[in-house]
Amino acid sequence: MSNFKIAIIGAGSIGFTKKLFIDILSVPELQNIEVALTDISERNLDMIRSILDRIVEANRFPTRVTATTDRRKAIEGARYVISCVRVGGLEAYADDIRIPLKYGVDQCVGDTICAGGILYGQRNIPVILDFCKDIREVAESGARFLNYANPMAMNTWAAIEYGKVETIGLCHGVQHGGEQIAEVLGAGEGELDFICSGINHQTWFIDVRLNGRKVGKDELVAAFEAHPVFSQQEKLRIDVLKRFGVYSTESNGHLSEYLPWYRKRPDETAKWIDMSDWIHGETGGYLRYSTENRNWFETEFPVFLEQASKPVDPKKRSNEHASHILEALETGRVYRGHFNVRNDGVITNLPADAIIESPGFVDRFGVNMAAGITLPEACAATCISSINVQRMSVHAAVSGDIDLLKLAVLHDPLVGAICTPEEVWQMVDEMVVAQAEWLPQYADAVDAAKDRLGRATVKTRDWAGVARRKVRSVEELRAEKAKKQAAE
Repeated sequence: MSNFKIAIIGAGSIGFTKKLFIDILSVPELQNIEVALTDISERNLDMIRSILDRIVEANRFPTRVTATTDRRKAIEGARYVISCVRVGGLEAYADDIRIPLKYGVDQCVGDTICAGGILYGQRNIPVILDFCKDIREVAESGARFLNYANPMAMNTWAAIEYGKVETIGLCHGVQHGGEQIAEVLGAGEGELDFICSGINHQTWFIDVRLNGRKVGKDELVAAFEAHPVFSQQEKLRIDVLKRFGVYSTESNGHLSEYLPWYRKRPDETAKWIDMSDWIHGETGGYLRYSTENRNWFETEFPVFLEQASKPVDPKKRSNEHASHILEALETGRVYRGHFNVRNDGVITNLPADAIIESPGFVDRFGVNMAAGITLPEACAATCISSINVQRMSVHAAVSGDIDLLKLAVLHDPLVGAICTPEEVWQMVDEMVVAQAEWLPQYADAVDAAKDRLGRATVKTRDWAGVARRKVRSVEELRAEKAKKQAAE
């Protein structure tokens, strides 16, 4: 195979970058390449480059690894550009959780829609458009942009509509949901097939087959309710399955934020949450998890570096889409996956301009979506509510229109179930002021927002949420890990 270049933006997301790198190099035809890492953190770049260099050396790969804080240099000549960025880092993310809590909006993740996800999009989209400009100007002609960053639909929407770059949004929610269904049905490898379609993080298993036999709603409900773990961790998802008739891809905590029914009253919220892990509904759970992971990695870096010396086992290649897409495009070996692309009629009862997540096939000709899918009406209605929020959010992020931003937040299903319009207006002002350094498009609106906050009359509360846990120290994490290993 001829060699080519892949640029990874936000490569300082060290664990994820390492996974993508190993996946790609598990394909022999993809080994004679250059992987250009770029990040705003030189320290993180140094760490991830050390790890990847060790992998290359240990496995005698012909791969070349480069690293630079000059993003444009990294993108220059790249055939593929992969984004894993979190603009504003954990500092801005903390405000995505903290400020909405003052207004009663309790989020588990806050990175897709809801108040946190919308503001996350406002930070990311201007930067995504800068990436697209660089891709158009200095990448290889026809370069493809693979976006892993949340909010997935908003980022992909902006890159396609305004960035004018061929973009594929990638997530692993479908894979994880499929693994759960396989487990509860007792399906062996290759025995489960499904069609999963909708929008990112609201994708629906609309057709499930076990050895070719269609699995109905009642059978799936019974299987989940009989499972000793999922019956407790996924109470909200099971309730949606019972009412909608189809299972959702997203975890209990994620799904709870996209619907207006389960997190709007604190006394009701608690019964839908499971605290065995952050992803099942814990208040600010992903923020805590991300903070602990960052601290853990920085402390345990020598261990991670030592582990990088182990041989790469292609059989352990993950089900993340990126390496499989690259393999299909470069070799012609067909890959079936679920991809985030512009709808344009693929799903018949969702808007044409929406970013959908649906089945497709990749080969040398590109991504070929399976068209003509119609969602159950309840699934389509839920998706459309989020699509309307996404559309306004993208247009607000591009135009810097703070009034349109407020309308987007007002129309968010969960925020609208909790807050009055006056509360939404003040909450958005507070979030824009707190995150002003990452929101250049709103620079002209910040002073007026500060003035309004100085005259604010809406009462807020100091509230940690329904189910908040403190961030554990590295020592606590190490002790818990040792205890778990001893038990196993």
